[in-house]
Amino acid sequence: MDEGSLSKGEQERQARLAAVRRAKLKKIVIWLTILVLLIGGSWWLVGYSRQAALEKPGEEIVDQGRAHIQPGEEHEQYNSNPPTSGSHYAQAADWGVYDQELPDEQLIHNLEHGGIWISYKDPSQTALVNALKEIVQDYPTKVILTPRPANDAAIAMAAWGRLLQLDAVDEKEIKAFIKAYMNRGPEFVP
Repeated sequence: MDEGSLSKGEQERQARLAAVRRAKLKKIVIWLTILVLLIGGSWWLVGYSRQAALEKPGEEIVDQGRAHIQPGEEHEQYNSNPPTSGSHYAQAADWGVYDQELPDEQLIHNLEHGGIWISYKDPSQTALVNALKEIVQDYPTKVILTPRPANDAAIAMAAWGRLLQLDAVDEKEIKAFIKAYMNRGPEFVP
């Protein structure tokens, strides 16, 4: 039957049915689109989170707390070398470059404030020390460079709860560590 042979009422009824079918189809398309976006977004977030976790520089070190102690006071042994948390002095060191070793207990306070402590094992390696000084000069605050003969590696980078050990200067890796953990300590001090 063509439209010309349908009554006006039948034509209106078929037009309404077609409109209802179009509305249902539109709803289905909208809900399918939302579903695809939700599933795709969830999949992307899970993948991104896993990738971000894998890309965090250094290793995670268990937090040993942040109790203040007096110089010379006994405390539990640190769980990393150099330490990244734990009992420490109430006074932080000034940011910058040092040619002499500072007490671990003092520098942990700097880490608590979101600082980065870069230490090197052998002060006689002048090329290594000068390369580190060159990098550190770009950070007037929140970074300390010191010698530390007790290190296990040539270079150690410590942030609160994170440790990166390097056998040689790797500027890209050093700057990535600083970027990842600067101002991320448990106590923010500008």
